[in-house]
Amino acid sequence: MSAAHAWVGPFLEALQVERNAARATLENYARDLRDFAGHLHRASGTVETATRAQIEDYLSALELDGRAASTRARRLSALKGFYRFAFTEGFRGDDPAALIPGPRQGRKLPGTLSETDVDALLDAAAATGRGAAERTRNRCLMELLYATGLRVSELVSLPVAAARGDPRMLLVRGKGGRERMVPLSDPARAALADWLAARDAAEAAAAARTGRAASALLFPSRGKAGHITRTQFFLLVRQFAATAGLAPDRVSPHTLRHAFATHLLANGADLRSIQALLGHADVATTEIYTHVLEERLKRIVLDTHPLA
Repeated sequence: MSAAHAWVGPFLEALQVERNAARATLENYARDLRDFAGHLHRASGTVETATRAQIEDYLSALELDGRAASTRARRLSALKGFYRFAFTEGFRGDDPAALIPGPRQGRKLPGTLSETDVDALLDAAAATGRGAAERTRNRCLMELLYATGLRVSELVSLPVAAARGDPRMLLVRGKGGRERMVPLSDPARAALADWLAARDAAEAAAAARTGRAASALLFPSRGKAGHITRTQFFLLVRQFAATAGLAPDRVSPHTLRHAFATHLLANGADLRSIQALLGHADVATTEIYTHVLEERLKRIVLDTHPLA
């Protein structure tokens, strides 16, 4: 094993311990570092001796290969973190990635849905499923998603304890282990109560039949994760979209998260409140929705200014 390969394990462990990085983040960083090592190997270079010029050559190769600016930025972020760690730990005497600027990225406005589209999706979810319990679960998933703007990973992994007692708010553990409270709408609370009753009955029946303990998760599944997976939910949302007469390729769980933020802003919410509800660490991330505020301000001027 090369010295650089020996650095990867401690680097990923540091990310997990110091930043509480999610498993998906650690897997992405490991994959990015392997890709960079492969590029250097083909050019007779090594990770432990890589120079700034070699890193910039790698980024240029990614661009020539048609990789998106966001992908190149993520790869550079992985390399910056890795070489900063190697320098801090004394594995290298310099940090070759420290001064490399990231690629310019255009600010892509998120796709969203109208309120009418969302109503159609909610109706489709309540009507889709192989039985009453599955239809109740699907309705609950979609009502919660639109009412809270949760990330899909936050939604599918909710513990059932968070939903007990007809809560007005849900406690959610988000990225980096940060916790936040999100309020529930009346339709979401009603859908949650219906699903809890159906879920508890199904879990009790399964326990009596198999002797296994009841799941601690709100949306249990027999799979390895113990709950409905991101992929399963993504495919369900595509199915709901088709049933609702919407183009499935433009609807995803993340689209509902954007709809949540966009509709709140369009109806008077401020960016700081949206930041807290979405669980963004930096308000700069939330500022992608300022186009909604700009449209609202234009409409106010056009509708109320005497000379408009």
